[in-house]
Amino acid sequence: MSADCIFCKIVAGQIPSSKVYEDEHVFAFHDIGPQAPVHVLVIPKKHLASVSEMTGEDSVWLEHAFAAIRQIAKELGVSETGFRVITNTGKDSGQVVNHLHFHVLGGRTLGPLA
Repeated sequence: MSADCIFCKIVAGQIPSSKVYEDEHVFAFHDIGPQAPVHVLVIPKKHLASVSEMTGEDSVWLEHAFAAIRQIAKELGVSETGFRVITNTGKDSGQVVNHLHFHVLGGRTLGPLA
């Protein structure tokens, strides 16, 4: 856990969130500024700033993350119609919180990425 990371504080229960999913490796919650009717963030409980910090040991987290994404999409009704999974790495990509996270977006037609 990183003491100054907002996502680490959410995982620790120090900051409230609208939890959607949790297991021993992954925590998922509704984004507070949704960009689509369904907008969930899926994060590792282990603090990793971005994809750039991942190692082979983090493959277990990825397995759990994508299992969670599939379950969340199904439970929130977007698995059949489609959804988008995005992660940003570094400031030029638009990463705002320096804790690795996946955005799961759906519930409407999403335009192509520029």
